[in-house]
Amino acid sequence: MFSRADYDRRIALARNAMASSGPEGGVDLLLVDSGELLAWLTGYTVSETMYRAAFLPREGGAWFTLRALDEAPCREKSWITDVTGFADTDEAQAAVARSILDHGFGKARIGLDTNSYSLSAATFMRLTQLLPEATFVPMSGLSDSLRWVKSAEEIAVLAQASAIADKAMAEIARNAKPGITTRDAAAIASGVFLREGADTGEVGPIVKASGSHEFLHGAFKTEAIEEGDVLHVELIPRVGNYGARMMRPIVVGRPSAELAATAEKLVELQDHQIAAMKPGAIASDVDAIMRQGALDAGLRPVYDNVTAYTLGLYTRTPRTSDFSGTFLPTSNWALEEGMVFHLYATAKGLGFSETVVVGENGGIRLTTTPRIILSAAL
Repeated sequence: MFSRADYDRRIALARNAMASSGPEGGVDLLLVDSGELLAWLTGYTVSETMYRAAFLPREGGAWFTLRALDEAPCREKSWITDVTGFADTDEAQAAVARSILDHGFGKARIGLDTNSYSLSAATFMRLTQLLPEATFVPMSGLSDSLRWVKSAEEIAVLAQASAIADKAMAEIARNAKPGITTRDAAAIASGVFLREGADTGEVGPIVKASGSHEFLHGAFKTEAIEEGDVLHVELIPRVGNYGARMMRPIVVGRPSAELAATAEKLVELQDHQIAAMKPGAIASDVDAIMRQGALDAGLRPVYDNVTAYTLGLYTRTPRTSDFSGTFLPTSNWALEEGMVFHLYATAKGLGFSETVVVGENGGIRLTTTPRIILSAAL
């Protein structure tokens, strides 16, 4: 999916981080075990049925250690040629430690992401037992921070996923007639996803909206949508594990004047946010445009959730969203060109969101569905 030049860029970023980590001249070897960083750095990722890891030295060739059952697909998809498989009867941590010793890094300074969901306390303690002469250097959050700024090739894949979301949303809106159920809408989206090349048919939250914004993470169940009801649709298609996201409200019939006015104000505030998403802008300032604007307009009594979070790679992980970079009042960090976010706003039963990349002159929407309450009647 990506050129070797793009992988070389990623390798260089990782090695730069290795060189600047710790007070003693950096680390000699990077242990990579989170699903997203494995995919980003090596081209191959696999679920953690058994512990597995890839290794990048400051100098020399990288290698991958994983279940023998996964060895063939790893060789097929990754640029790494040094792949070692271990039997299911072996202890995975012992096999990983043995590969470090076999490659001559038993006494090395080994960098690892202590915030990686794959590095459990038990795995870390076992590795320290098996590698008593190695020095483990914490590089907390590296699995996320290396991937914050996307290359042009990555943004192109996110644009593909965004186009799939646009097609699925339009198809649901065309079929939004009285009696359509949330399950019907999910089936429509799933079919579009699979026909258009998405990795899976997983569609995201599709529920009947109610209240202020509580519906956002509503449990999926079969609900009929009747005249005047709001169908909340969030779509999360992935292409090559890169996920785009988009939310729209769909009304059966025509929206009321109150709903239309609410939608107009939410979109207006979000448009201001998108325009402000320039390199160097402080995330908390961009966040305040929506947060304070919605409160001042009386759209919500409180606004305590994030207004955006990082988008990019999604693999089989304990988390469904990447909150390593969020828009909150406490987000005192600067945006960089090439960062991609799921920008979302909810109020009074309506939700609008976009996949937005930080461009030179402001945010660029990768999702292009009209920013209105959708309806078959319209």
